[in-house]
Amino acid sequence: MSSTAGGGSAQTEGTTNDVGTKLGFKPGMVIQELGWDNDTDDDLRIAIEDCIDADMVDGDHGNVVDAVVLWWRREDGDLVDGLVDSLTDLVGGGPIWLLTPKVGRPNSVDAADVAEAAPIAGLSQTTTAAVSKDWAATRLVTPKPTH
Repeated sequence: MSSTAGGGSAQTEGTTNDVGTKLGFKPGMVIQELGWDNDTDDDLRIAIEDCIDADMVDGDHGNVVDAVVLWWRREDGDLVDGLVDSLTDLVGGGPIWLLTPKVGRPNSVDAADVAEAAPIAGLSQTTTAAVSKDWAATRLVTPKPTH
């Protein structure tokens, strides 16, 4: 998709909003972040928040959100359950960006597991993107009706 020189740190000046833009985020959007833990990429989180010009909201937000950022690791349990839970506050047609450790990193999630879990959760996989040194992003959406 795009070429990134070097390791791709989101905090490099001039690229801060590039990651958020790559994910389709715009100022004013409400992005819900689920699965945050001490291993998440803070530079990536800051880049997303800079792009939307606001803090991401958590699972207790209680209102609709434009998109969900779901941090997921192999040890987090059943991916289908995690994906279904992430749909709770998502506005119709909004994407879920599933962030998983890259292959070779601790707790990486096999791409086949994502491909298997998405349709069971009622989602279609559309895009994948390298978003940081340690994390990859997979865009999941609810399929459009065919009639």
